[in-house]
Amino acid sequence: MKIVPFDDTNWKMDHPTGAIYFQHMLKGEPDSRENFMLILGKQVGDFSMPRHRHNFDQIRFPVRGPMSIGRGIDLEEGQVGYFPEGLSYGPQEDLATPDRDRISLVLQFGGASGYGFMSIEQRRQAWDELLAAGGKFVGPYYHRPDGKVQWGLNTIWEHVFGERLKYPRPRYKNVQVADTKRFNWLPVENAKGVEHKYMGAFSERGVWIEMVRLREHAEWSSVDDRARRLAFVTSGTGSCGGSPVAGMTAIQADPGEELRLTASEPLELFLIGLPPVVVPTEESGEYDLEEIPGHKLPESQAA
Repeated sequence: MKIVPFDDTNWKMDHPTGAIYFQHMLKGEPDSRENFMLILGKQVGDFSMPRHRHNFDQIRFPVRGPMSIGRGIDLEEGQVGYFPEGLSYGPQEDLATPDRDRISLVLQFGGASGYGFMSIEQRRQAWDELLAAGGKFVGPYYHRPDGKVQWGLNTIWEHVFGERLKYPRPRYKNVQVADTKRFNWLPVENAKGVEHKYMGAFSERGVWIEMVRLREHAEWSSVDDRARRLAFVTSGTGSCGGSPVAGMTAIQADPGEELRLTASEPLELFLIGLPPVVVPTEESGEYDLEEIPGHKLPESQAA
């Protein structure tokens, strides 16, 4: 069990645009198909990102203020978005909010295709090595010493793994958006004072999203023999396994571990379940190779 409290002094600049600071909450095992990174992102300036895609899955949950997902669509505070591996999204345009920073919870993780997820430590090391090789990063792009330009994350991925990046063809045609406010709270069986909202499961991996609410002094415990569970406290206070939890605390329970919470006041959780990746015996062949180095992905191009 891992419990990571929110620390408003622990923001790090880890985004190429310079407009987003990250607080790294939880992470998985490098070189594992189940690797993941759970982060809080704080926007401190105008944010712009061209249309792009990734070879991993994402779940995004705006905690304070909306976030753009492109083409005039915003993910509003209290909504949750599932971004399938291989799906193009953007261009993103988010103007800074003068009176308060925008904060979003983002989970990036290896999808059902089994391509895994590159760790932040691998990214940082590759970034330094690519700079030492004579190239430079300009926004989200990498300019090679020979003058060719490539999407920066692709360059880093290829540097780490030594092969061309493949994008799984997206299983969904659009970002899947759920408005948590429109789901009903339903009672959790054998747990007095505990309710949940189930927002759905995605891909053949069966990653699921739900919210759990404990009324004052209620107790709730959960065990899953297969799935890792990541919980994020959206409001309230209480304890988990004897350790205090409060707003924006992150909790990780691995398969077989008991997730046990007690609410000292009404406590609400955003929860993601991550079953293991089952590698297909035969790859479908439904994937694209990366864009040719030096070729910018047109905004009109679909994955």
